[in-house]
Amino acid sequence: QAALEITARYCRSEMEQYGRCVAASPASWQRDCHRLRLSMSRCAAAHPIVQQIRQDCAEPFAAFERCLKENQASVMNCSDHVNAFLLCADQV
Repeated sequence: QAALEITARYCRSEMEQYGRCVAASPASWQRDCHRLRLSMSRCAAAHPIVQQIRQDCAEPFAAFERCLKENQASVMNCSDHVNAFLLCADQV
């Protein structure tokens, strides 16, 4: 939650553009939205709390990303992975 809140606070435009792209391209979002994801990541990485969350929660986030790759047509299957990452981030 903390990472998302900070990203939303400081990188709202990048986050919204990425979210719209993912929603519009359920089957090909990884390819179609890669540039926007990088833009959002670069923005978020500028903030120390996000850097700490990335370091401390790298494994749950990697598991979430693997789930997204395996479930490109049904990203809702990854809600458990999202929750694990958010639980980790809340503890940073």
